Amino acid sequence: MKKNVLIFPAGTEIAFEIQNSLKYSKFVKLFGGTSVSDHSEFTYENLIEGFPFIDSPRFLAYLNDAIEKNEIDCVYPAHDSVCLFLSEHADEIKAQVIITDPETTSICRSKEKTYEYFAGEDFIPKYYADTDEVKEFPVFVKPTVGQGSVGARKVENREELEQVIKDNSSEGDEDSIIVSNKMVICEYLPGMEYTVDCFTDSHGNLLSCKLRNRERIKTGISVRSRSLGTDDSIKHIAEVLNEKLNFKGAWFFQVKKNLNDEYRLMEVSPRVPGTAGLYRNTGVNLPMLTLFTFWGFNVSIVDNDYDIVLDRAFYSAYKIDIEYDHIYLDYDDTLTLGNEVNADAMRFVYQARNKGKKIHLLSKHATDLFVDLEKAGIAESLFEEIKVIDVLDEKYNYITEKNAIFIDDSFAERKKVKDVCHIPVFDVDMIESLIDFRT
Repeated sequence: MKKNVLIFPAGTEIAFEIQNSLKYSKFVKLFGGTSVSDHSEFTYENLIEGFPFIDSPRFLAYLNDAIEKNEIDCVYPAHDSVCLFLSEHADEIKAQVIITDPETTSICRSKEKTYEYFAGEDFIPKYYADTDEVKEFPVFVKPTVGQGSVGARKVENREELEQVIKDNSSEGDEDSIIVSNKMVICEYLPGMEYTVDCFTDSHGNLLSCKLRNRERIKTGISVRSRSLGTDDSIKHIAEVLNEKLNFKGAWFFQVKKNLNDEYRLMEVSPRVPGTAGLYRNTGVNLPMLTLFTFWGFNVSIVDNDYDIVLDRAFYSAYKIDIEYDHIYLDYDDTLTLGNEVNADAMRFVYQARNKGKKIHLLSKHATDLFVDLEKAGIAESLFEEIKVIDVLDEKYNYITEKNAIFIDDSFAERKKVKDVCHIPVFDVDMIESLIDFRT
């Protein structure tokens, strides 16, 4: 039952959410694919590099070669333009593509096509075919093909509007997937912005429709989002979108309120939202549900009905050019912090143990270390050896392996070990650089 799933491109926020949603699944072995050097190098155990960009004539051949070499069963697109391209070329790809049909994907990719397709629906904002139609300001201008609010702006007057349209008048070649610079002019919506995460099963049934806000946004990505109650007007929009487009699996749409406090559609997308982790942590794992749906299974949803807030910031991952088989580790204020176990240190210990590293516990602990290990819930079997040494003794006397590292909160201990043993030494705050985030 286990299938090899390639996420491409592997370095987008969408990709990281798909990866986080699938990495513990017993049904999936994950692969990442990338065209550039990015953060995916730090998160994927199986990363396929060197992909041409999707507008290259070599892309499909490279993709199919990677599929055959790695026995890939499914390709999971993680970028809007890639969703459209893979959907359009699904018949040429030697693996199942986890995206809906080209017509739906094409309509969703273009805001102009979306507004034209749903013209007449009461949730479509007023939009203008050209600048001459605009009689009232401000208006909102955004690329017809784009994502993450890039290029979108409020325009206060006609002079500014004409300049924006002039600056963005060129378009990509018709046969290229390069993003067009064509702009859409819409009524200005002053209200709050919301995202609605949805899921449609293989029979076209809308099984989930969940509203969340976008409290804080960076580079077009919602970095703080809160679950909200889904009112009837939002459900109505979702039902109309679901009825008229051919969604399969996860999809989402974004709305804002106008001056009359009415929702207006901003955009709709047939893919997993990058902030799907919010509702994943209530029990609605959209990427996994989507895979099961494409694999032909009937699915149902169990949703924990509690309020939840997601907030994210940059985190750091590291690559250190050292090899070691042995870890010499302190106990007080290293493996423990006061009366509590240091969870980050224990994460590293278990990860190192999984990789076959030998862990040596060296301590000048004042009371019975073995009793205190048991009280802390730390198993003696984690360690290759446990040595309690005299407070006047030196830890470097007990470091016998050369292919090793030393971790201790004491600067004096680290300096002595470095000077005598000539091995890398780490303070407690440096443990994060030893943790491997790849899955």
